[in-house]
Amino acid sequence: MRHIEIRRDPADVGLDATRLENLRHHLDGYVSDRRLSGWLLTLARGGDVVWVGRGGHRDREREHPVTDDTIWRLYSMTKPITAVAAMILYEEGHFDLNDPAGRWIEELREPRVYVSGPASAPVTVPAIEPVRVHHLLTHTSGLTYGFQNLTPIDELYRTKGYDLAYPETVTLEEAVHDWCSAPLLFQPGTAWNYSVATDVIGRLIEIWSGQSLDEFIRTRVLDPLGMDDTDWYCPPEKLDRLAMLYAYNAGEAARLESLADAATRWPTLLAGGGGLLSSAHDYQRFMTMLLNAGELDGTRLLSSRTVGLMTRNHLPHEGDLRTFARDSFSEVGQSGVGFGLGMSVVAHQPTNRSLTSEGTVAWGGAASTYFWVDPREELTVGFYTQLLPSWIYPVRREIQQLVYSSLVD
Repeated sequence: MRHIEIRRDPADVGLDATRLENLRHHLDGYVSDRRLSGWLLTLARGGDVVWVGRGGHRDREREHPVTDDTIWRLYSMTKPITAVAAMILYEEGHFDLNDPAGRWIEELREPRVYVSGPASAPVTVPAIEPVRVHHLLTHTSGLTYGFQNLTPIDELYRTKGYDLAYPETVTLEEAVHDWCSAPLLFQPGTAWNYSVATDVIGRLIEIWSGQSLDEFIRTRVLDPLGMDDTDWYCPPEKLDRLAMLYAYNAGEAARLESLADAATRWPTLLAGGGGLLSSAHDYQRFMTMLLNAGELDGTRLLSSRTVGLMTRNHLPHEGDLRTFARDSFSEVGQSGVGFGLGMSVVAHQPTNRSLTSEGTVAWGGAASTYFWVDPREELTVGFYTQLLPSWIYPVRREIQQLVYSSLVD
């Protein structure tokens, strides 16, 4: 079993080990009352892991404990990886952020925007602004998710088979056709809405690179970072390490074996917005690369200037998701939080009402996983569990509160 190596004593980097134990006590409480089956958390400062906590089971019913090498479904924590992959191609000159996506996606050449009416007969008008690559990377394109159940356009996605899960036989190219031939929810660039936009970016990566999405991400991101346990499915030789998936049911985590089984098969649709599985060790390497402004162990994926562009707030007028989002589901709290290229960024700490530093980038996954990178404090934190949906408990905010309360330097 691959252990996560603790490389420095917490006290050496300004963390109080006694206070850190509050994390373990708090998260074990989620396990003891069955709200979570199990959990794992890694905390690093200055690139060195200084604390690892774990509790409960990766499979509660089979009494398999959480281990350092447990494999977790990342869901939307895939998005920052896909964004990094896209920006590698940006640095090679394959596109400009202002380029209309319709240059490559036929269905976006003359998009229409929803105005009124039911999903069966929507009233639309022409888009007055192209859907640009920048819009896709910032979720300001007007695309949506079927599972949000908020608008007739969400319903239209569901009628095509795109809910929390996607049709098993559909390819990424076919899915992009289905999504992008539907009306946009709003004029591009005028609002923020969580969406399949990162999946569309995945298709653009295939077009720009001439490779399948899995091949490009493997050769240009995962292999250079040594992320050997990160893949689009869990192969047979690693199945004993795969965490079970759970869903909220009357205050408890209930086993969700039918949906969990999808992770054991190679997907037809390579979902750049939510398809990867990974381990805490692997995602720690990805977070450290972001903290190091694009470099890890002598391997540089991106220029520091590109990472700087990705990790600043791109919402108009330095706005936040609370004011710019269309009542959309988000994997993070919205007050004081802006959005960069592929991940959120804390734009205003007092409005966020937390100890989290301005400039901190983060995102989470549908099964309640979460990560953040705080350049000011040189912190990287990864939290792993498998509970659907992610918004039931405020565990992410609670973890942030407990981590920053442990800083004493």
